[in-house]
Amino acid sequence: MALESGSTPTSHVRVPQSVYFDRRELNQLLRLYGRMVAAGHWRDYAIDGLRDAAVFSVFRRASEAPYYRIEKRPALAGRQGAWSIHAHGGLIVRRGHDLAHVLSFFDRRRFEVVR
Repeated sequence: MALESGSTPTSHVRVPQSVYFDRRELNQLLRLYGRMVAAGHWRDYAIDGLRDAAVFSVFRRASEAPYYRIEKRPALAGRQGAWSIHAHGGLIVRRGHDLAHVLSFFDRRRFEVVR
């Protein structure tokens, strides 16, 4: 392959695209967020589209580290499932293939005050 002076060969390097939530997934996440805000458990959220994951983080206070992170990692879809919930310390508390099943972790009975 002959190159002209100052030219570089064009390579077909595939630049990884970011992972995002689709409309249905985002709708489920925002419904859950609204329910938890109404119950007084959460106050803020953030959405990140990274190279290998989409992350929905929820906060008790905006100045803190995320209370929970709901992650979508398509590379893990064939193994443990693309969806996971990470608690404040980084512990994975739920993992699965279906977002609705994973979000069932936040059932109301888990957050009721026991007297």
